[in-house]
Amino acid sequence: MNVPMASPGSPASSPQVHPVDDRTDLGIRVYRVTNYDPADRNGAGHYVGPEDVYSDHGAVEEAYLASVAAFAEETGITHLTIREPGVTGFVNFGVEPPIDGHGLAGLFPPDLTGYHDGAQVPISVALELVRAMLRDNGAWCRLEAEDQFFVHVGYDQYVYVGSALPCPRAVALTHRRGLFAEPINQSPYDPQLDEDDSVRRRPADDAFWAELNALISRRGAVLLEEGYLSNASRWHRITLDGVAPIRSRLAPRARLLIWPDLSTNVDAALAELPDDGLVEIVWQNPQGHITSLTVDETEYPALPAMLAEAHAVLILSCYDDERTPLMAAVMPDPDGVLRARWMP
Repeated sequence: MNVPMASPGSPASSPQVHPVDDRTDLGIRVYRVTNYDPADRNGAGHYVGPEDVYSDHGAVEEAYLASVAAFAEETGITHLTIREPGVTGFVNFGVEPPIDGHGLAGLFPPDLTGYHDGAQVPISVALELVRAMLRDNGAWCRLEAEDQFFVHVGYDQYVYVGSALPCPRAVALTHRRGLFAEPINQSPYDPQLDEDDSVRRRPADDAFWAELNALISRRGAVLLEEGYLSNASRWHRITLDGVAPIRSRLAPRARLLIWPDLSTNVDAALAELPDDGLVEIVWQNPQGHITSLTVDETEYPALPAMLAEAHAVLILSCYDDERTPLMAAVMPDPDGVLRARWMP
């Protein structure tokens, strides 16, 4: 299902992270940078004061960016790595409506080449990504320098900065700019909170591709879903002679899901629609391009007209317990190590 990455919610309902005076177990000091006065938190740590959850696109926003820049400079960070990037999908959870380009125009090409898990960007670009996330423009990612530094942007103007150094100058600058930098024990966006040790992620290594070749030999063709962002996919119909060319151009660290081939009997496929619920319609146009759209039961009646010229179609449930691919894997890095953290 194409939805944005889950986020902690409003200041009053965010997962509670309590103030601390020393480092976390990983040696990273974490600060919650906000425009919310700590004096307006109750005994349980919930914020109960006035809220200004929209970016002002002005002085307060610039104060946030100056704070992040100061923490990065004091830590000695010049580049950050993009982790688990996403853009707005079928559902938008932001307080502001998404905009064309998701706030990434001018930072990346229209096809978002370079905006992928593991991509390194200079601090100047990282700050513009923070700006886009503060504005809820439709893009979200973690920004990290492994074991040294991170920036996580939450809802309602909450920014979490982690550094391997104390950064007293950055804390002082943050306060001078009218924001608050509170030491806390953990970012609610810490990737460790997302990990499920019971789920084994398979790398898309040579063994995976050999198994895929065998599957295609039996079936004739399959559909490969290339999850290049946390909630955005490209689709490829693969026959046996097309495996190598498609493998060579997949996005770094992409999630790969293998589905049954598209059906050329579009009417029969539509007749199998459930009575209600979210489904993803994947279809191929006469020119061979494959695209998808998430719809619910209110949009089912419009599908026959929308797919009138479709060459082939596949309908997938958007519910996890009904959405089981034939195979799943995650692209490893060129050295063979699987560093992408998301599940296939």
